Amino acid sequence: MSTTDVPRSAVPMPTLADVAQAAGVSLKTASRALNGEKNVAEATRSRVAGAADVLGFRLNPAASMLKRGISTTAVGMITGDLTNPFYSALAQGVEREVRGCGGHLTLASSDEDPQVERELVDELYARRVRGVVIASTCASHENLRLLVERGIAVVFVDRSPVGVDADAFVLDNHGGAFTATQHLLAAGHRRIAFVGDYGRLSTHQERRRGYEDALAVDGLEPVVRLGSHDVVSSRDAVLALLDGPDAPTALVAGNNRIAVGAVQAIAERGARTALVGFDDFELADVLGVTTVSHDPAEMGRLAARRLLGLDEAPSGERTVVLPTTIVARGSGERAPA
Repeated sequence: MSTTDVPRSAVPMPTLADVAQAAGVSLKTASRALNGEKNVAEATRSRVAGAADVLGFRLNPAASMLKRGISTTAVGMITGDLTNPFYSALAQGVEREVRGCGGHLTLASSDEDPQVERELVDELYARRVRGVVIASTCASHENLRLLVERGIAVVFVDRSPVGVDADAFVLDNHGGAFTATQHLLAAGHRRIAFVGDYGRLSTHQERRRGYEDALAVDGLEPVVRLGSHDVVSSRDAVLALLDGPDAPTALVAGNNRIAVGAVQAIAERGARTALVGFDDFELADVLGVTTVSHDPAEMGRLAARRLLGLDEAPSGERTVVLPTTIVARGSGERAPA
């Protein structure tokens, strides 16, 4: 039988040891290089990758996870509202990282209902998932302590943990809202209102505080409207502000859905009200809406890496605060009428 006649199944598959030998490195170094771990010289990483390509070696991510003591590749994720582009991008960042490690993501939405969230947590625990990434709608999180005590990793995103010791990746909510309000003050506005989401959410508590702190620097009184969770309720809240006495000349919208409702209300009244939204949203650039911008997909990626043990928290640092930036597109730069 010629070499070309040998059944494919009879040809031995290359092993990691073969790759290490071909690259002239130790087995451990070859493993670290192919798993993307840090502290591997780029020249070494390139040599190992080249040897793997020549030999036709392909890393088995699931087996790699098992060798690191991970008994299941399933990861659960609970978000507040899957229709919100922020959470879609966040989930995409988590899913890509989990899939890259041979795992799979189970995604669920609480619809901002605390009871639904608690039921989802119980269900994920029953499934014995590797870990849970959660954007919690609850005011406290003692119910998640059981997962942590049973060795199920929990990483919070967007909203900080309360009552449980866990890693978290959150935005600079106070700083972003403070900067947004300062941006409107610099345009000459003195009657600036804040329209926010549910008051129990830590994100909006911090954004409201940032807005109020910025106004306090100039001795101005805040005008706050909370409870606007979707586009319709946000539009109604902004219409009430615009139709009321001493209507604001500028608005800070507490999230992307609120910003969309504000755009609708301002257009409906034909007003020149200035607007800065927190979070980007679809067509914000086309509509010329100034926003407090950030990268939710990167937040998801970082959270997934922490959950999977691909990075380590610096000593004592369990909460990572990610930066925001103002993207000026016109609506936040309007002078008072």
